[in-house]
Amino acid sequence: MFIIDPNFNYPKETESRVLIRFQDCDPLRHLNNAKYFDYFFNAREDQVPKIYGVEMREIIKSFDAVWVVYNHHIAYLKPANMAEWVRIVSRVIWYNKNTLVVEYCMYDDSKSYLKTLMWTTFKYVGMNTSRTVEHSEEVEAYLKAILYPGVDYHSGKFDERVYQVKNETRSIF
Repeated sequence: MFIIDPNFNYPKETESRVLIRFQDCDPLRHLNNAKYFDYFFNAREDQVPKIYGVEMREIIKSFDAVWVVYNHHIAYLKPANMAEWVRIVSRVIWYNKNTLVVEYCMYDDSKSYLKTLMWTTFKYVGMNTSRTVEHSEEVEAYLKAILYPGVDYHSGKFDERVYQVKNETRSIF
């Protein structure tokens, strides 16, 4: 069982440094479009236990529910090349009683430019019913503690968000 400390300031995003592997690339030596999902999900799965102290299996066991993918919005802006080091950042940008949206960003290694941005919508589903269920109070507290501030989320505003993150990246470096 995981416990959220209401007095602790949890990091609002995860970050991983990842090498683009040969076997994941197309003949042009670019990361295959379908492989971006693996890289994003694996990076988050590796980082969440480290920074939040919670394993997905603990949530499943404690609450008999799991988040399942509902849909994706993805923008491929620049290719990720074979043998290139990249940075993958992920953050929860929105949630409600039974849904959550995670934003994934892939940058070059120095985070000078944005390569890909993806929003994934997850539905919270009961293990025994395979139907959407509401987040428990503990899960709501967890999501509130890690919510990334300042993103005006609406599924129709994806292109605006891509533009915003691209410009923020340019202004930082």
